[in-house]
Parts: sequence; C-alpha cells; structure tokens
Amino acid sequence: MDAAQKYELITKDLQEVLNGQIIKEILEKNERPLKIYWGTAPTGKPHCGYFVPMIKLAHFLKAGCEVTVLIADLHAYLDNMKAPLEVVEYRAKYYEAVVKTILTSINVPIEKLKFTIGRDYQLTPEYVMDLFKLSNKVSQNDAKRAGADVVKQVANPLLSGLIYPLMQALDEQFLDVDAQFGGVDQRKIFVLAEENLPGIGYKKRAHLMNKMVPGLGQGGKMSASDPNSKIDVVEEPKVVKKKIGAAFCEPKVVADNGLIAFIENIVQPIQELKGGEPGALQFHIDRPEKYGGPITYTTLDQLKADYEADILKPVDLKAGVADRINELLAPIRAAYESDPDFQLASEKGYPVDAPKEKKKEKKVKNKGTGYPGAGKPKKEEVDKLAEDLEKTNV
Repeated sequence: MDAAQKYELITKDLQEVLNGQIIKEILEKNERPLKIYWGTAPTGKPHCGYFVPMIKLAHFLKAGCEVTVLIADLHAYLDNMKAPLEVVEYRAKYYEAVVKTILTSINVPIEKLKFTIGRDYQLTPEYVMDLFKLSNKVSQNDAKRAGADVVKQVANPLLSGLIYPLMQALDEQFLDVDAQFGGVDQRKIFVLAEENLPGIGYKKRAHLMNKMVPGLGQGGKMSASDPNSKIDVVEEPKVVKKKIGAAFCEPKVVADNGLIAFIENIVQPIQELKGGEPGALQFHIDRPEKYGGPITYTTLDQLKADYEADILKPVDLKAGVADRINELLAPIRAAYESDPDFQLASEKGYPVDAPKEKKKEKKVKNKGTGYPGAGKPKKEEVDKLAEDLEKTNV
C-alpha cells in the first residue's frame, strides 16, 4: 500500500480524525511505521462492543502501524473507586486475556501487538513530575469537562476524576506514539491533550475516534455498567438468545437499532477481515417455512430495506443476530474454559457476592388489649372510662 491507501485504511469507518496531517506526513516520509495506542480501563466486564475497537486494531496492523494496547489499571482505580487496587489487578489480567482472545478469534496476529500495564510506567518519578507540571497548566473546570463523558459522574465527585484525563494525555508521551485511538466519547480528553501537552514541552498528537455503537436498549451506547445493554464475551449461548430476545427492536425502524448496528459494525467488518469481499455480507436467518423459510442477505442495504418494508420481522432479525453472536463468542468461551488463569482472573476480578441469609420472621405475640396500639377499645370500655372520669371530677 502507498501512503494514501494506508491512510484510508487507518481512518476507515471512523467518526472523526483530529490532526490527520500528522499521520499523513509520517506515512508519506515512510521513514518508520506510524505508532498508535489504544487504552482500555479494566472496570466492568468486556462485552461484544469490544469487537469494534479490535477491528480497528486489525486495520492499523494491516496498514503497517506499530500498535500498543494499554491496560489502564490505575485509570480504572481513579474512576470513582469502582474497585480496590487488588481487584483491579485481576481485572487487568482478565482484560488482557479477553483482548488477546478476541483478536486471535478474528485472525489478527497478536505477536505484532505490544501490551503494557499502566502501573508499569505511571508510578515512575518522571511521570509523576510531568503530572504535576500538567496539573499546573490545566484548570479544574477544564479537567472536569474533559472527563465528563468518560469518568463516572456523581453528586460529590472525587479529585481522582480530575487526575484521570491528565494521565490519559500524558500516556501519549510516555508510550511514545504519534496518535491515540478511542471512542468519540473521549474527544474532550483528546482535545485537552492537544491543547496542553505542548505547554510542558511535548508534541501534539493525532487522534482517531470510533463512533459509539448502540446497545441492546433503546438507542443508548453498549455499556459494561448496564447488563441489559450488552452481552459479555463469555456469555452462555442460551443467555445470549434470552438477552437478544428481550432486546428493544422497533419494527420497520433502522435508526439506532442495536441489532442492525451490530451487523453493520461487527459482523460485516469481521467477515471482510476473514477474507470476504469489501462491502459484502453473509447473514443467514434460519426462519421456519411457515414464516417464509430460511433467508440469506448478501448486502446490508438489502437487509435494511427489507426491515423498513416489514419483510424482515424483528423476531427473525433477533434469531439471526443471536446465532452470529454465538458464533463469534464460541472460540472465546472455549479459550476461557480451557485456561485456569483466565478463569481465576474473572473470579478474583469480578467476585460474586455471597447470598444473604434470610432473617427469621418474628412470631407475633398475643399481648392482649391492654397495651398501646392494641386497637380500638370496645364501647362498654369507653363508657366505663367516661363514668370513672366523671366521678373523679365530682
């Protein structure tokens, strides 16, 4: 590929690119490979949405880029204390295993990737000193605004939420990259990095942003914190079918349809990575004969047109998507079930709370009627009390 073809592949299907000229200059000079990093904070369990950035990592590698995957364990700890450090350590191992397994399952050679853990360099004196320098350049309001779409927002936010975006900006320098890749929800952090890194003597980087893929709910993004909007990468097949069956899927509406978005952003690109024709699709639905019989779509446009025309029903779309998801997750589940370390990282990183013991119900004792709150007294009791009071007054 020449420089133009590489740039087209690097930026393929992205929602936005900031400072793309930086990337073009490096590709045109061809003195060295373009260096990109993608970071992920190990908080909630990874879900099927993680296939989307993995597809882009595959594009970067195909374009000859050097790619670093940062497992940002300290970022996870800073994100409103979602987990203590000892738990985050296991989550980091789980995330690394998941990322490697997903990439392997879609034919991406992981030996060309570099993996690093945040604490391996974020605790060094040089990094901490630069963090102090950057904190002397960035206002509290700017730091808060930068992390607003990434760090969990609460009524009484912790100071850690302000440190988070500063560290993500510094990571570009300490990982020695030309560009950072992430979701469009990280745009404000990317802008903060561009505006402030030169102020402490470091160069400006390019930023590549994926669009947000709708979840299984009503148009919201796929989120690890919402179990109904996502499917874990080691989810059991029957659970996948149950979740897809319960997914919101308005008939004849394509916009913000999480199931169609899954086909467009995950199923089709993975088929292309595995040798399929660009833009082609192989999406089979095993439909009963009484409802029209099995059907296979070879283009996304035809699938969308049939859905809008109500030729393709939500129940059929759900069946097809559930089958494709189970196909994608099968090698990941197999790797998980055969690897004790993978399982241990899951158990320690995401411990299941022990069920609480039911309290024994107290038996109601019969205390008679002579205690407060015993109930309305009988008429004869009231009359006698009135008569006694009248005698007392006399």
